[in-house]
Amino acid sequence: MIAVPSPLRLRLSSEALVANWRWLAAQGGAAACGAALKADGYGLGARAVMRHLAAAGCRDFFVATWAEAAALMPLPAGVSLSVLHGVGEDDMVAARLLPARPVLNSVEQVQRWREAGEGQPCDVMVDTGMNRLGLRVEEALGGALDGLAIETLHSHLASADDDSDQNAQQLVAFRTLREKVSARRYSLANSAGICLGPDFAFDLTRPGIALYGGMPRSEAQGQIQQVVFPEARVLQARTVPTGEAVGYGASWIAPRDSRIAVVNLGYADGYLRCHAGSGGASWRGRALPLVGRVSMDLTAFDASDAAGVGEGDWLHVDYDLPDVSAQSGLSQYELLTGLGRRFERHWM
Repeated sequence: MIAVPSPLRLRLSSEALVANWRWLAAQGGAAACGAALKADGYGLGARAVMRHLAAAGCRDFFVATWAEAAALMPLPAGVSLSVLHGVGEDDMVAARLLPARPVLNSVEQVQRWREAGEGQPCDVMVDTGMNRLGLRVEEALGGALDGLAIETLHSHLASADDDSDQNAQQLVAFRTLREKVSARRYSLANSAGICLGPDFAFDLTRPGIALYGGMPRSEAQGQIQQVVFPEARVLQARTVPTGEAVGYGASWIAPRDSRIAVVNLGYADGYLRCHAGSGGASWRGRALPLVGRVSMDLTAFDASDAAGVGEGDWLHVDYDLPDVSAQSGLSQYELLTGLGRRFERHWM
């Protein structure tokens, strides 16, 4: 097979990833700090993320589905893997064979796990106010979990990124569960929950977005480092005379004779049309504003003030997650997980 380089790449900083995990771990005090690897490690590549974090000391990892769990085999020595979506009927073969624990989310899943008859350890999710996944509190306290070998009892904060009264309400509910439901460990805090303080840490925290450079709350400002740096290769540099338009719909008119760099990047790669008007890139430290609309796989940047940029040069696409989220209206999660497979991933 002929190796053909891609005109798109992600430079991924293992140093920043590990530094983010260590900062988050420190906020939890004595609690262990895990890592969410859902959606292929939020788009970075779950196997590589697991390898870097396991080498740094992380021992608890979380994926959404059994297919994601299977893709991580074989696991590094000494780590544990939990599958957040539990076990459906079609998942039982994988759940029996793979060295991973289901996070049981309903009375039906609990019954299915019991009927497997193996008495293997599991995790359990109890809903304390989000109404997404998890047994209801009254189900958990009413005997539905009796006899299970629960490794970790989880709940999930619905409003941790806001100063909401719901955070305190969920904390009280989870403390009640800890007193009345037997498990080896208890876990409540996601990335934003970690920033709410040590009361939310319990025995294990489960950061996600903050590992990958997302800003969960203001308390993390100045602490969380950027991990993902997209780059796009210039396909063509062209001169556009004053008064001529660039791109579909003639939405940008050159105010002067302009040098325009067109790159192999567009909404098919997860760089969406909402970046028009706010997006940008840089080359050798010079800023290149995005001009015109974002096409399926072409985007234009104004390189008039970046003398020398031309075909084959690599532009650094602006992708600081908090800033780009505020400018584009996309969540930090969408910005990360939407980056397409045409980007080659290069760990530094």
